[in-house]
Amino acid sequence: MRILKYLFLLLLLSFVALSIFVATQKGDFTVERSKIINSPKSNVYNFVNDFRNWEDFGSWITEDPEIKISYPKKTIGAGASYSWEGKDGSGNMKTIFVKENDSISQIMDYNGTSSSVFWTFKDTIGGTKVTWKTIGKMSFSMKVYTAFNGGMDKIIGVMYEKSLAKLDKTLDFEINTYKVKVDGLTKIAPTYYLKQTFTSKLSKVTKNSRIVFFKIIDFCNKNDIERNGKPFLLYHNYDLANGLARISFCVPIKSQILTSSGSDILTGKLEGFEAVKTTLTGDYSHTKKAMDKAMGYINSNKVIVDPTFSHLEIFKISRSEIKNPSKWVTEIYYPVKPKMIPVNTYIPAPIKKVEAAKIPAPIINKEEEQSEF
Repeated sequence: MRILKYLFLLLLLSFVALSIFVATQKGDFTVERSKIINSPKSNVYNFVNDFRNWEDFGSWITEDPEIKISYPKKTIGAGASYSWEGKDGSGNMKTIFVKENDSISQIMDYNGTSSSVFWTFKDTIGGTKVTWKTIGKMSFSMKVYTAFNGGMDKIIGVMYEKSLAKLDKTLDFEINTYKVKVDGLTKIAPTYYLKQTFTSKLSKVTKNSRIVFFKIIDFCNKNDIERNGKPFLLYHNYDLANGLARISFCVPIKSQILTSSGSDILTGKLEGFEAVKTTLTGDYSHTKKAMDKAMGYINSNKVIVDPTFSHLEIFKISRSEIKNPSKWVTEIYYPVKPKMIPVNTYIPAPIKKVEAAKIPAPIINKEEEQSEF
């Protein structure tokens, strides 16, 4: 019994010594990893800026089949967040600041350990240099965990290295896999719609679409307005030289309604028209290539474009339905003037002039002329 008591005391002292050792260890940590991603900077930034895409590259998510992820309504930009519960613990993350195509700042809590997370995106040879950095202070339980697993730099560093490699692979396929098909002439049926119209930078159209479409759809839901198809963009003009466009962000509805005075959501009607249709399957970054192919078809077939508006884009399958950019479908329509069918003019044959028939004067018998009867 005495030996057991000594062994118990020894174990207790060892545990106390270990606890004191761990508790006195430096809790501050900084972990940083970088990788060149084979994709344009704007594509990488936009992909990372949406927490819903993290399932495709976050190693702690892809390696845990039992993980449960919760998303709020907002998952993009400043104020976006998400949370998770997995086999190794639970955590949550929130975006507090973004600088478009440049950097993202976030705060994270994982198993009681709080940290600040920073992303930077820089153009470089071969693509985009992405730097992922975390600065924080470990909780006691995290100190114990890292003490037996090689330290925080190894634990988070390996996680970041795997995630960045997966990000490169995912973007290389999802962003760069696309297809463009010119379908030719077609007719667009008339429809009523709700809209918001303003001038936008071409580089911000995709970002503005997410915000405005959500706002209009939410307006429909709150007011029991029945929708009638997929959201679309009506480009009133398209100024590629200055990178600007006048656009109506539209959601089609079943029937015409009247919005209240002062509302920033207005109603409109799209009249039926004939158009050259082009289908883009893939990420929105390839829209310009689809437009160029459509114009090539228009020019080679000597189709006359209708200048009423620039063009129309309908989001048949969008990010709201499927997160894989390679499977998004966008239809682009350029309005054209209908071909005039020549009408043969009827010219009647000349009518010959018929001379009036001459009636001979009656012959008068002289004898009768002298008779009294």
